Amino acid sequence: MSHSNKTFRLTLAALLIAIGIIIPMVSPFKIILEPASFTLASHVPTMFAMFLSPSIALVVALGTGLGFFFGGFPIIVSLRALSHIVFAAIGSYYLKHHPNTLTSTTRRFIFNFLIGGLHAICELIVVMAFYFGGDLAGNWDIINIFLLVGIATIAHSMIDFAISYWIYRSLPQSIRKQMN
Repeated sequence: MSHSNKTFRLTLAALLIAIGIIIPMVSPFKIILEPASFTLASHVPTMFAMFLSPSIALVVALGTGLGFFFGGFPIIVSLRALSHIVFAAIGSYYLKHHPNTLTSTTRRFIFNFLIGGLHAICELIVVMAFYFGGDLAGNWDIINIFLLVGIATIAHSMIDFAISYWIYRSLPQSIRKQMN
């Protein structure tokens, strides 16, 4: 890999991290019902990074997750954001080895749904740790947590994946090649 390509990829990762930190801070499309929180397009930078490479996806997921901590978000929301490292790593690794996944609407939908499920499971694990630790037990029941953090996260994840894919596919082929 040439020096200029390494610089390009590093700059791209930094821009995606910055966007991933800014979106939850300034978005008017935000709902916080702690422990659940939903901000439209908040996963787009991490999911976009999955289309590029596992290393970029990991760096962006880590950077945006840490951005939540430094951005003053509640600890449970910040840890949920940090859990994105799991779906970003697995999703980007899979896409690297199965790039044809994105060329078929059916395969892309199945991948999107599975990544959304993994995303939800990781966030549920974080929330359940707080629930069974006693921090949420008085305010939330297990059904509400499952619905708000589990099912709603799958839907939110799938929407953000669709936005990410649309942006990625909107870029000229020459730019997409340079990114990969």
